[in-house]
Amino acid sequence: MVANKYFEGIEFAENIRESSVTLCKYFHESVLRRHSYVTPTSYLEMILTFKKLLHQKRTELTTMRNRYLTGLEKLEFAANEVGKMQIELRNLQPLLIETSTETDKLLHKIAQESVEVEAQREIVASDEMIANQSASISKAIKDECESDLAEAMPILNDALSSLDTLKQSDITLVKSMKNPPNVVKLVMEAVCIMLNEKADRKPDGTGRMIEDYWGPSLKLLSDLKFLDRLKNYPIDNISINIMKKIRDNYIPNTDFDPKIVRNASTACEGLCKWIIALDKYDKVAKIVAPKKEKLAIAESELKVQLAKLAEKKAALDEIQAKFQGLQDQLEEMQKKKQDLEDNIDLCSKKLDRAEKLISGLGGEKTRWTEAAALLKERYENIIGDVLLSAGIVAYLGPYTVDFRSRIQNEWHELCQKLEIPCSEVFRISDTLGDPVKIRSWNIAGLPVDSFSTDNGIIVTNSNRWALCIDPQGQANKWIKNMEKDNKLQITKLTDTHYLRTLENAIQFGMPVLMENIGEELDPILEPILQRLLFKTQGSWCIRLGDNIIEYNSNFRFYITTRLRNPNYLPEIAVKVCLINFMITPIGLQDQLLGIVTAKEKPKLEMIKNQLIIDTANNKRQLKELEDQILEVLNTSQGNILENENAIHILSSSKQLSKEIIEKQSISDNTQLEIDSTRNVYRPVSEHGSLLFFCISDLSNIDPMYQYSLTWFINLFISVSCFVFCFFYQKGFVEISTNFNS
Repeated sequence: MVANKYFEGIEFAENIRESSVTLCKYFHESVLRRHSYVTPTSYLEMILTFKKLLHQKRTELTTMRNRYLTGLEKLEFAANEVGKMQIELRNLQPLLIETSTETDKLLHKIAQESVEVEAQREIVASDEMIANQSASISKAIKDECESDLAEAMPILNDALSSLDTLKQSDITLVKSMKNPPNVVKLVMEAVCIMLNEKADRKPDGTGRMIEDYWGPSLKLLSDLKFLDRLKNYPIDNISINIMKKIRDNYIPNTDFDPKIVRNASTACEGLCKWIIALDKYDKVAKIVAPKKEKLAIAESELKVQLAKLAEKKAALDEIQAKFQGLQDQLEEMQKKKQDLEDNIDLCSKKLDRAEKLISGLGGEKTRWTEAAALLKERYENIIGDVLLSAGIVAYLGPYTVDFRSRIQNEWHELCQKLEIPCSEVFRISDTLGDPVKIRSWNIAGLPVDSFSTDNGIIVTNSNRWALCIDPQGQANKWIKNMEKDNKLQITKLTDTHYLRTLENAIQFGMPVLMENIGEELDPILEPILQRLLFKTQGSWCIRLGDNIIEYNSNFRFYITTRLRNPNYLPEIAVKVCLINFMITPIGLQDQLLGIVTAKEKPKLEMIKNQLIIDTANNKRQLKELEDQILEVLNTSQGNILENENAIHILSSSKQLSKEIIEKQSISDNTQLEIDSTRNVYRPVSEHGSLLFFCISDLSNIDPMYQYSLTWFINLFISVSCFVFCFFYQKGFVEISTNFNS
């Protein structure tokens, strides 16, 4: 019922769900008979671990497989594009040649047309210069005329203004005079002469005939259009004879003065002013008249010139429009040519990039295809593999290598029997392990045997903090080296300020190693072990004793004990992940082999250790480069062949990857040579390992027969100093005899 409830949110077939529940029950029951507390909490822990790991691995495998598939798609796309681009290049080249030829022809035609345009432009410019000169002359004459007239015009305007002041009543008054004053007659005579009115001939008292203008004057004054005739008088065309009479007979006359005339008649005063103004104006007009004639001739000639210039400009505009049309056609042709060149250049670059991509990553195609297929297979088997892994993490940590191996095989067989999809050969390291990370663990001091590797995986995947049963200090050494760069805090329950150490580590996200504990833990650690977190003001916190501390998610907690076979109470066992870090025969053999080789061939062992580090770095770099390559392929938008930066990154990454592979190949060959030399000493390490486990089992006879690994290794080194001097002469039989003794 419990498993069914927790499996509700997991996506898998109903028959697999039922089989998984059965397998979970068997996990729980199969370890109940061992000397370890297996409680319902352990069962729940296994279910929760399964749910977490299943989601995690499904996401991880899907992401990894999709990255490979996308990479393969991009490679396939590049391969297909090569043929297309080669055809495109073949088609573009003739078009470019044809366009280049047409462009050259057009350039030649434009060169010819430009000569004609330039000639026409010079003609128009010359005519325009002449017209401008004529216009300047005309303007100069006009300005001179206007300057000459400027003096007379104010007087004339005043006279005309005086005419505007004349009223019909004033004129009527003059007309009604029976015996007008002489000044009135004088002014009216001048007006009649100006208007070319004939005088009446009358005899005077002596019998001579005289000219009398009073009769014609009265006729003028009676004319309703009299004032209009005065206002519209042709001032620029006054007869010379008229002006001669005016100047001879009236202007010199002292009575012909507006001031004098005003006393006799206001109307005649205005007429007097008008005549005097016309006299002055006429003098200027007669001087200006030739200039006006000259101006008229100049303006007439200018008009003709401008008309001709307009015709030539129109012709020039037509030629220029035609020329501009050719220029536009050339620009369009050049753009077409440039586009073709750009397309050819882009196509060539894309082809080059495609060839680089294919040549650089073509070798990856088979490997990526196999990797994608393997990931698909792993995804199909993920339910069974993760279920088995969750069972190992939840239950098998405390047990020895033999029991763990046997129970794993039983579980795997049952998993296959229940037809739950799982791998044919199951290893937890294949399901949850990362080769790069495992190698870094080995460098940090984790033994290379599979049992120790599984322990590392259990530590990093358990929902509970690890409590390592570590009589030989293997876990202690590994944790210290692994977390050294993360500011590992080391403490003991016996330390006075261990709570302060924990508080600081929790707050600042630092790992803590609590070492050398016994079979009991301080109850104050319970909130940490159970991860009793709560939120305060938006932050996760934990209570440690009387203090509330802000919880940093980077905090990690490791516990180790030197006890060989501790018996923890259920209330402790269910709160931690018990893991048996007892050294295995294979792990000890590897350590002893390293000691022997370091003693006998120190340079060889030094090279070996450096190779291990170099190999780990090479593997890590290769993984990072592959991730970078796949990341670029996956994140590249559109056509990757148009992304020069992406191709550059891929090429440089692949080149670097190739260099690392070559280095690694040399390292692998060196490693084989070193291992071949080291294997000469392997019988000694195997025999030493056998002896250690023999004396370790003596504690089953009597607890006083307990020997630490440190003591044994020191003994091994001291004995080897004596024994190895006879190595080549006496052989391993005698060496083994010496060890036994």
